[in-house]
Amino acid sequence: MGRRGGGKRGGDRWRGGKGPRTQRPQRADYEEPIKTNARFEEYYNQLGIFEDVEKEEFWTALRRELPNSFRFTGSKGHAIPVQKILNERYIPEIESIEYNGVTVEAPTPIPWFPHQLAWQMTTPKHVVRKFAPFKSFQQFLVSETCAGNISRQEIVSMIPPLLMDIKSGMVVLDLCAAPGSKTAQLIEMVHGGEEARIRKVIRDTKQNDQRGGSPGGEVINEQIEEEKDQGDWSDQGRSTGLVVANDADYKRAHMLIHQTKRLNSPNLLVTNHDATMYPSIKLPSGDRSDEKPVQNRYLKFDRVLADVPCSGDGTARKNANVWKDWLPGNAIGLFPTQVRILVRALQMTKAGGRVVYSTCSMNPVEDEAVVAAAIERCGGPAKVHILDCKDQLPGLVRKPGLNTWNIMDRLGSIYDSWAQVQDDPGKLVEGMFPPKESLPLDRCIRVYPHLQDTGGFFIAVLEKKTEIRAKPESESQRIEPKTSIVSAVDKIKAQPTNGSLTATKIDALDEIAPPQARENAENLTAAARQNQEIAPNREPVSPRKHELEDQADTYMSTKRIKVRDEVDEAAPRGGEDREVHWPPPPGAQLEVSRPEAAGLPEPEPVEKTTVTASNKPLKQTAADYKGKRNTGQQLFEEPFKYLATDHPELQIIYDFYDLNPQFPRDRFMVRNATGNPVKSIYYTSALARDILTTNEATGLKFVHCGVKMFVKQDVQRENTCRWRIQTDGLPVIEAWVGEERVVRIWKKSTLKGLLVEMFPKVTGDGWKELGEIGERVRDIDLGCCILRIEKGTGEDAFSERSVLPLWRSLHSLNLMLPKEDRKAMLLRLYNEIVPLQDSSKARLDRKGDATNGNAQYVSSGVDGEQLDSAKMDDAPSGGNDLQAILDATSDEEMIPVEAEV
Repeated sequence: MGRRGGGKRGGDRWRGGKGPRTQRPQRADYEEPIKTNARFEEYYNQLGIFEDVEKEEFWTALRRELPNSFRFTGSKGHAIPVQKILNERYIPEIESIEYNGVTVEAPTPIPWFPHQLAWQMTTPKHVVRKFAPFKSFQQFLVSETCAGNISRQEIVSMIPPLLMDIKSGMVVLDLCAAPGSKTAQLIEMVHGGEEARIRKVIRDTKQNDQRGGSPGGEVINEQIEEEKDQGDWSDQGRSTGLVVANDADYKRAHMLIHQTKRLNSPNLLVTNHDATMYPSIKLPSGDRSDEKPVQNRYLKFDRVLADVPCSGDGTARKNANVWKDWLPGNAIGLFPTQVRILVRALQMTKAGGRVVYSTCSMNPVEDEAVVAAAIERCGGPAKVHILDCKDQLPGLVRKPGLNTWNIMDRLGSIYDSWAQVQDDPGKLVEGMFPPKESLPLDRCIRVYPHLQDTGGFFIAVLEKKTEIRAKPESESQRIEPKTSIVSAVDKIKAQPTNGSLTATKIDALDEIAPPQARENAENLTAAARQNQEIAPNREPVSPRKHELEDQADTYMSTKRIKVRDEVDEAAPRGGEDREVHWPPPPGAQLEVSRPEAAGLPEPEPVEKTTVTASNKPLKQTAADYKGKRNTGQQLFEEPFKYLATDHPELQIIYDFYDLNPQFPRDRFMVRNATGNPVKSIYYTSALARDILTTNEATGLKFVHCGVKMFVKQDVQRENTCRWRIQTDGLPVIEAWVGEERVVRIWKKSTLKGLLVEMFPKVTGDGWKELGEIGERVRDIDLGCCILRIEKGTGEDAFSERSVLPLWRSLHSLNLMLPKEDRKAMLLRLYNEIVPLQDSSKARLDRKGDATNGNAQYVSSGVDGEQLDSAKMDDAPSGGNDLQAILDATSDEEMIPVEAEV
């Protein structure tokens, strides 16, 4: 692992280095951001979105800092026990605190979120710093966040997935998914009840095994009863659904992968496409009993989430730049892109399916106007309904959508109707104004900051009644202003030359599009200011973010994507007020079919030859990928290659783990061009496999799919299986592993010893120190096994069942958990912060002393150990540098690699 920051050793003297003494930089005084904007306040005050008596309350709330909020993640059976610890251990401690004679307000559950799995805390920071219970609570939050059991997420961001009515088995698309907080919710919903269903299937198949059933806990037993009649049982209880998560920016797509990786879902597929032109996904040809095979089948989605790029003025509480940057032109410029995304979402939805459209903007141009324009293009309310969700999420305080509104143009003029501006519309179009045809836009949901101390948000839930054919962007309802290029060309051609063709053309162009004087900085649009700041020969700066869903993503770039289809370029000096995106998103910078667009050399012409069996080229080879990585762009991704069910390496795995025949064996995959399992084996769902194999080499840009199931590890004896179960894949496969590779534990004291001590010795009399599992781990064959933590009764018993990966090496034993996960479990189960002990290092030190101070590992006849980090995946694909950095931020699973005596 490289040094954090990537700098050289040494450095400035004030940092402790040995370089020349330099003056310590002075820390600038913090300046409270100015939270006023005349046009911002003028527009919303006159818009009529709230009563006059609410105006002061609205603006006061918008200027306050946003409360901290978080959500317990994972399956219901996993999340509720962690939430129970918060309720029973930390909340009573905080409620006992008094400050200035007043009881401090403890964190509270969000009233409308199911099962109280989302919470918020409004206690001021200066109070939090004064009292020890808050410190303990903070340690709990940090450790569980590192372990992936808690996610920091803004409250209003949690609403759209809850209104999608997702059921297990559904196919869901998230069109603008990064950074991934909402996608994580979608994944949890698609897997809803899966854990309980699988537990029941396993119990039914192991009725004669008294311990094989492994009691699942109170929550799991309740879910089994719920799933009996309405669950997804078609694949032995496994979820047959799929979440396709997309983002137009390649780097943000990898941030999305990192955010969702902790959920370990084989039912997640990540793509990298422009949402306005999202490609159709082909399915395998199906068979009908009475007809010929069905050709050209394409995937339709049960649910689609379109959380589109927006101006983000609802995020003013956490993004102070909104106050400085807000301009009416921001929303006007994004309107065409938002409509196209929503129309594309409706096109890809099944008849009877549901689309949820959402923004973190309060501007009706980005909200109700987009919904109305998209419905009009898709055939009107007979084809697309706006659903009334007033009875859903009881406890959520909301306002109805707007049926009438006005628009402020970039100069600050306000227009009530299209008739007032159609003679000189500028960038306004008819579709931005209230629709002529009556639509129940009041069924949309508006959330304002003063209602429940949140950010601002807009949600519309649409149901597609029948198949649609979207209308072209007609002249009467255009969603993008008519370009002046055609008019300019016609005008230029019609002008007489008069001996000076160039001057005549310039005059003609100036007549149609008069040159504009540079506006004051305060009147520039966000795009203009952005392009000015990073004009050529200047270092680029990060643009303002679309939505800060959690603090870890604050440094990422904006969710805005290009409006036009062609490749965007930096604005030249003097032309910065063009509506372009800079830096351009990686997905817009290249097109694989056009090498010249990607800055690649044109392919040399080759003579046509007849393809025969002897000279037929391979689709891909390992050499094809050499030298084409680490470009920062998505030139190539490592292919997804599925393994044959009888592959020799898989056969070794089946035999070693005594894998139940009911576990599917046709879903194992590798990520390399050769198609051989070199370092890692992945597992995906059946539908994901069908999509990846059917759409291979079709131009669809798949970035990620599957969970890492097995990783190859060095072993110390022949005939030992080198494939260990990766932590990511353990929840998927553990129930199907035979008893020969299972170690069971019932006492908390035994587990505590394994968590605190890394690599405890097993050989000699070491096994006697391991308590109830000593004899079992002494006698078990070398290699990977599963530690099943069983539920019991008594003070030293566990209240919930869980599983952990375990490695039995030649002389020692080790839980294959990162240090962060170990510490989180110690705090969760024992309420202790205990330093970890590495027994192998102590043994190495003793052996080094015994060999005259030479601590070299392994010499003939000497019993020794060394540590070896779990190896990375197969060679990284193009652009995976970011993913490698993210993965490197936590300790890898540590596994002993020992020398045999």
